[in-house]
Amino acid sequence: MMQEINFDGIVGPSHNYAGLSPGNLAATRNAGATAHPRAAALQGIAKMRANLALGLPQGILLPHARPDHAWLAALHLDYAGAPGHLKARAFSASPMWAANAATVSPAPDTGDGRCHLTVANLVTMPHRSHEWPATLAQLRLAFANPHFAVHPPVPAPFGDEGAANHMRLCARHDAPAVEVFVYGESGGPFPARQHRDASETVARAHRLDPGRTLFVQQSPEAIAAGAFHNDVVAVANERVLFAHEQAFADRQGFFADLRRLLPEVEIVEVPADRVSLADAIQSYLFNAQLVTASGGTQTLIVPAEARGNAAVWSWLQDHLAGNGPIRAVEVVDVRESMANGGGPACLRLRVACDPALVDPRFLVDAAKLDRIADVIAGHWPEAIAPDAIGDPGVIAQVGRAHRALYEALDLVGLLNS
Repeated sequence: MMQEINFDGIVGPSHNYAGLSPGNLAATRNAGATAHPRAAALQGIAKMRANLALGLPQGILLPHARPDHAWLAALHLDYAGAPGHLKARAFSASPMWAANAATVSPAPDTGDGRCHLTVANLVTMPHRSHEWPATLAQLRLAFANPHFAVHPPVPAPFGDEGAANHMRLCARHDAPAVEVFVYGESGGPFPARQHRDASETVARAHRLDPGRTLFVQQSPEAIAAGAFHNDVVAVANERVLFAHEQAFADRQGFFADLRRLLPEVEIVEVPADRVSLADAIQSYLFNAQLVTASGGTQTLIVPAEARGNAAVWSWLQDHLAGNGPIRAVEVVDVRESMANGGGPACLRLRVACDPALVDPRFLVDAAKLDRIADVIAGHWPEAIAPDAIGDPGVIAQVGRAHRALYEALDLVGLLNS
């Protein structure tokens, strides 16, 4: 019964554009704009509905309580007295990007036959560095069955940003895989967020076979162009790797290793003379969900911005008209997330397991999504302007919204932990 489940982060009611993420071009470009948390969260729900329509199991991860008073207390501050830059970092809704929640190694890949998850430390960015305790609490509840091993984060200073820098290639989701950890070493003016030491630590914790584990350097050109995570320039699903020509520092060496370990691999590489790095990053062509829909069709779920980019859309149409492994493209509207630098892939954490082993409160069907949408429509702020981040009325509304959602899902104990 092993299936790949997409656990999407529900966009939190404090969603705003504070421009906290250097290297994330969309986030910095839109700093100071007015955000629309209600629309953002409902866009995420619509994306989950589209996944269900493709026959995919769907899960959720919940927004964290904001502001993060515990983090501010550790800085010997309260919210009212905190300087503006720390208020913004304590108020961020960044846990919505569940691809950064953890790295996941399903049972067929691990030495003990358990599914291992290591929570990402996210130490490179201050506004994300305090996410991991709440993420760890959620994952330990969702995956409390002994089949799972949920690990605390890699210690600082080794930056780990989770599944956004990890790919799993295999014949089928229930077959042993080649696990690929992508790390950075330099990125021009921008920090390389994933450290090789962190990736190697995760691989040891997950008891992976060193002979089927690859550590691959992301190209400095990609990082400098705004590919702050590997999933901005590459994505994998089962036997298919879909990547930009300039994604990796040693693409030929990586591809040779991959073909040696997984002879059936199909590498779909988009040439730079068809789609530039700038177009790939603007459109988030690769920050797509590459999934196996019911019936076995390899399907690429792209943001509407990909359809709006002439070079990207032309390449996609040519690929679909040919004999490549990606046979369908679905377009979703996640424009509020995109404006903060997160596409369809950023919003989800992939876990291949038997759904019966997961706490059912973290799994959704159409009816549960209806209930969640009702809570969002009734409680999420319609808009948050940049000068409203410290507004007591907004803070109170965000707190009520969090509690309403956690109560509706019978998870209020997590909010109080």
